[in-house]
Amino acid sequence: MPSFFSNKKLIILLVAIIILVALIGYSRQDREQITGPEQVIRDAVGWVQTIFTKPAYAIAGFFENVRDIQHIYEENKILKSRLDEYAQISVERNLLRNENETLKDMLELDESLNDYLMRSAVVIHRSPDRWSEYIGLNRGSEHGIEPNMGVVDSKGGLIGKVKTVSEFSSRIQLLSDNDRTNRVSAMISMDQPEYGFIEGYDEEAGLLIMRKIDLEADIEEGQTVVTSGKGGVYPSGLLIGEIVRVEPDEYGLTQNAYIEPTADFFAIDYVYIIERTSTTLDPDLLEEEPS
Repeated sequence: MPSFFSNKKLIILLVAIIILVALIGYSRQDREQITGPEQVIRDAVGWVQTIFTKPAYAIAGFFENVRDIQHIYEENKILKSRLDEYAQISVERNLLRNENETLKDMLELDESLNDYLMRSAVVIHRSPDRWSEYIGLNRGSEHGIEPNMGVVDSKGGLIGKVKTVSEFSSRIQLLSDNDRTNRVSAMISMDQPEYGFIEGYDEEAGLLIMRKIDLEADIEEGQTVVTSGKGGVYPSGLLIGEIVRVEPDEYGLTQNAYIEPTADFFAIDYVYIIERTSTTLDPDLLEEEPS
């Protein structure tokens, strides 16, 4: 027993434990004020907790942010994939719609041009270097195609004529080709039709040029121009376009009419090749250039 009391360290430890237990018991009582020692202990404990918890929260927040970023990335990938699918579907839908409208136009045209022998064809070739000059079709001599047959688009607008033919394909010279031999005998639809020739294409304005119109002819904007059928190549009545401007020629002897084409020379997919059935021609007007 005396040895126990002689151990000062043990006595001090026991006293400290008793004091600590007393302080804890006292601090658990409902009080509005806390003692100075309690305040010191709480501040010390809070400071230690802050040192350890702030880095812990920062690390936890970092990994949480990484997970959020990864989740957002995955969501963006899914959304982008769906947008790509939607864009593809939208393109295909528009293509089908355009094709459907074109085929409907061709059906109506087939009914309105039943006086002509027509063969449908599809554009299979168009060179970027000669975009406004020639197109290639999937019909040839095996299908009854011959040089100098007229060609119209799905809306019935004249686009050109058959230039050369092979067994299963043909080459079409477009009206927009500025070759000096490329011309069409045309007439302006009015009470007293006026005649002239489609000779040339204004590439900048996108207009065909009708030349050699009588200087005294009363030509107006909005009048329709069609093939006259008197040139030896094209049948009569095929739509060429609508007059948008009229002016005297460079010599002041005739008039030139600038025509907005019925056909869209830059968007040709389906066409009709038209066989001329009449052979009755006016020799004085036989001025279209055959191939």
